[in-house]
Amino acid sequence: MKGSTRIAFGFARRELRAGLHGFRIFLACLILGVAAISGVGSVSQSMVEGLRNDGRALLGGDMSLNLIHRPAEEDQRAWLSERATISKVVEMRAMARGIGADSKRVLVELRAVDDLYPLYGEVRLGTGNPDEDAASDAAPGSLEAALAFADGSWGAAIDPRALRRLELKIGDRVNLGEGSFVIRATLLKEPDHTTRAFTVGPSFMISADALPATGLIQPGSMTRYDYRLALPETQTALAFRADLEETFPEAGWRIRDSSSAAPRVSQFIDRLTLFLTLVGLTALLVGGVGVGNATRSYLEGKTATIATLKCLGAPGELIFKVYLIQILLLAALGTVIGLVIGAFAPMVVANLIGDALGWRAVVGLYPLPLITAAVFGLLTALTFSLWSLGRARDVAPASLFRSAIAPAKGHLSAGMSLSILVSGGILAALAVLTAVDQKIAGFFVAAALIAFLVFYVTARAVMALARKAPRSKLPSLRLAIANLYRPGAPTPSVVLSLGLGLTVLVTIAQIEGNLTQQVEQNLPEEAPGFYFIDIQPDQVEAFDEVVESIPGITELRRVPMLRGRITGVNGLAPSEIEVPSDIKWIFRGDRGLTWSRTPPPNSELTRGDWWPEDYEGKPLVSLDQQISDGLGLELGDSLTINILGRDVDVEIANLRAIDWSQLQLNFVMVFSPGLLSQAPQTQIATVRAAPEIEDRIERAVTDRFVNVSSIRVKEALNAVTELLEQVSTAVRATASIALVAGVLVLAGAVAAGHHRRVYDAVILKVLGATRATIGRAFLLEYGLLGALTAAIAAVLGTTAAFLVITEIMRLDFVFQPWAVVSTALIATAITLLFGFAGTWRALGQKAAPLLRNE
Repeated sequence: MKGSTRIAFGFARRELRAGLHGFRIFLACLILGVAAISGVGSVSQSMVEGLRNDGRALLGGDMSLNLIHRPAEEDQRAWLSERATISKVVEMRAMARGIGADSKRVLVELRAVDDLYPLYGEVRLGTGNPDEDAASDAAPGSLEAALAFADGSWGAAIDPRALRRLELKIGDRVNLGEGSFVIRATLLKEPDHTTRAFTVGPSFMISADALPATGLIQPGSMTRYDYRLALPETQTALAFRADLEETFPEAGWRIRDSSSAAPRVSQFIDRLTLFLTLVGLTALLVGGVGVGNATRSYLEGKTATIATLKCLGAPGELIFKVYLIQILLLAALGTVIGLVIGAFAPMVVANLIGDALGWRAVVGLYPLPLITAAVFGLLTALTFSLWSLGRARDVAPASLFRSAIAPAKGHLSAGMSLSILVSGGILAALAVLTAVDQKIAGFFVAAALIAFLVFYVTARAVMALARKAPRSKLPSLRLAIANLYRPGAPTPSVVLSLGLGLTVLVTIAQIEGNLTQQVEQNLPEEAPGFYFIDIQPDQVEAFDEVVESIPGITELRRVPMLRGRITGVNGLAPSEIEVPSDIKWIFRGDRGLTWSRTPPPNSELTRGDWWPEDYEGKPLVSLDQQISDGLGLELGDSLTINILGRDVDVEIANLRAIDWSQLQLNFVMVFSPGLLSQAPQTQIATVRAAPEIEDRIERAVTDRFVNVSSIRVKEALNAVTELLEQVSTAVRATASIALVAGVLVLAGAVAAGHHRRVYDAVILKVLGATRATIGRAFLLEYGLLGALTAAIAAVLGTTAAFLVITEIMRLDFVFQPWAVVSTALIATAITLLFGFAGTWRALGQKAAPLLRNE
């Protein structure tokens, strides 16, 4: 260690003996930010590790093969049986009905399972009594016994929600299609529930042998066949999959293995981790303002010491090293405490959620997120401290001695300015490079820089305007305005610290308000009351008669429907083309398809012409304009669609702009008549009617056609609204971390200016000002700061929300004034609260001791 560095360590050690006075906010900001980033990263890794460990149970096997509409061919099943143990699960939607004319009915997710189900994991059954089920993990019997044919009836195990909605109990009978079942148990846990396709109803489980008795399996009905495979220990999933695809290249099944049992869940975790990490980074950046304030305040308190050392010959480099060492040591302390908190986060989360997600998070120590958070914390402390450290190094001793009446001013050297830019650049690069989605992280970094700049420039502009404002006749207001631009005014730090957190809250509130309005206000006015699915071709006329015979029906619309998936674009497989993230869903699994002789309503042709009503030529398709733009497709390009296991090449004839907001029947792909009109298919219908007759419609249709299922749009909308509220609450709570950091910085700014505020209050009282006048002046100052911060945050947050709603979600943006009002109230309340606390302490100081010291 060089001599100057050894001396610097000695001085730093001696000064730190005085304690952490002045650095409590510094430490709190770092601890909060580092704990948030390390905790989020550790929890994410623990959840992903749990997914991997429980992959076989979540998937239901080492590998899963999924088909829609049709079961596997006999030769395919024979080939699979020779090489693996197979469990077959058939899934579809159906209407469960109680016995009796006035009985309840519920849309359920029917699952017909064989005797081998589940290959991995376990099904936990319940007694139907919530208290008994919560008190014990013991099942009332085996799944096989619950579903077996006994005493002349097949059994069923159903979700407790379905039991409540049907107003039935264990032992009661329930109709499903043409079959009748005895409810013998409730389903408390299904090991593969997390990885199942999108569900709209509670589970209803029966034996596969009982499925034919329901009469629900019809040509073209929306049925999913899932074959779960348990592979021999000597067989790897990768090798088996390669052999399978080579043997049956055109089977058309979706293949998953236990290493990616829940890709959508993993993707959700990645997205959630990215969001939470960015929120944690926002908190850390806001805390960086507190770090800078604390460093500046601390060094201002050391003015006499620094001036004395410089007068005694200490070079600026030594001064810089002394206080840099102190800053780094304290930053290391705050970082370590934050890392300890973050390291224990997986344990806390695992105990809180248990196996509610379908799998358990793996508690452990995850080094990578901890290392990342540590680097973030140390870099933030360094970046935001260098400015004050550089000024302390370069300011002349005489200027420091005069700081009591003329605050020292100085310019950073080119080297120090470069150091700040390099440190900040590394911090920004780290944020982007460690993110799951680097594009989103890049936008975040750019937005954070712009927000910092806007808040800082605006604060400085307000200070300049306040300096030139006319002198008010009200003493309190005149003092408040003067305090906005006086030497050492907290205006920039308060605006910066609260501004970012409030901007995040405004953005979230505006987005939430727009989505809620779309669901609660706009959609119900236009949306149909029901979707009826799985209407067979020979039931169409009778279905129309039943519905139209009920008075009060305002609209009935029906279209044919079948399923297919895109397997090629201009001859290239989806894996061979670059697909934008916002339309990747188009290639995930099967999509609903239809054919039509005329253009569908709620869409507008943007390019090309519709085919003639009597068209019988080669297959054509009308494609959604958004999908076409994302894939860079033109009229005349081709898509390959796998329909019922057969690949069909279709030419793009025209493009449509689709209005999805009204929830009317519409499809991304609409085909010309001909090929699809001859394929096995069902009909899907929407019915719009007065709310008071909806029960009558549902009862009439489902009583007459036991295979037809009804989906109530209002119930789906209520579920979406409830989900939005839950997500919004969680997001707001998480985003509040940034606001908490801002509050800490505000508290630091108030504490840092306490000595000056006490001095001002004493002088004003000596000059005749009353406590009420001084108190009003200080409170007006902080009220103005709060209102100013809220105004800037409202503009930035609303702009960000507008871009998200219009450019990403493709919805109409409606300004939500309550979001701005609530933000203004929060900002003003917080600043007034802390301002009042600082003012009250200042007003309570006696004048004589202070004046004698001066």
